[in-house]
Amino acid sequence: MQTKTTGHVFWLFGLSGSGKSTLAEHLTTQLRAKSGTPLILDGDALRAGLCRGLGFSDAERSENLRRAAEVAKLGASAGLPVVASFITPLEAHRQLVAEIIGAAHLSLIHLTASLTVCQSRDVKGLYSRAQKGLVTQMTGITSNFELPSHVDLQIDTATESIEASASKLGAFALSRLSPLN
Repeated sequence: MQTKTTGHVFWLFGLSGSGKSTLAEHLTTQLRAKSGTPLILDGDALRAGLCRGLGFSDAERSENLRRAAEVAKLGASAGLPVVASFITPLEAHRQLVAEIIGAAHLSLIHLTASLTVCQSRDVKGLYSRAQKGLVTQMTGITSNFELPSHVDLQIDTATESIEASASKLGAFALSRLSPLN
């Protein structure tokens, strides 16, 4: 049975290959079953439309994340659970997201795995292409990823199974959603 809830943004971030898209899919399924249809914001999907034309310099990443945070804020304001999945490499980017959305409606969720583990997963072939010089501004290789100073939840996807990580994330997310009276 679905319960209507107040809106909230679950912002998953970490290196490419850390499991953001996989866990976002799992969380979306769990939220759909419990609280209605969530809004899903994925970095690749936004770059194909709303953020098309933006590159990967720090300034362009900031603009990409600003746009995503504004859309996430609109979704949460409409009462939707929002699942956002973006690398969000710099602390300044995370602070920008938090300023736009507001702390009361945002959970920052860091998916952590070593660069070596992420490179071994390399689902999109980005690390391989970056090593050959075909991808510039590759986070973890030629572009910095700063460890977060604050997170609401951290999941080590290198040591936990997908099922365990998804279960932990789902329980956390459901605990953050307040039922509407």
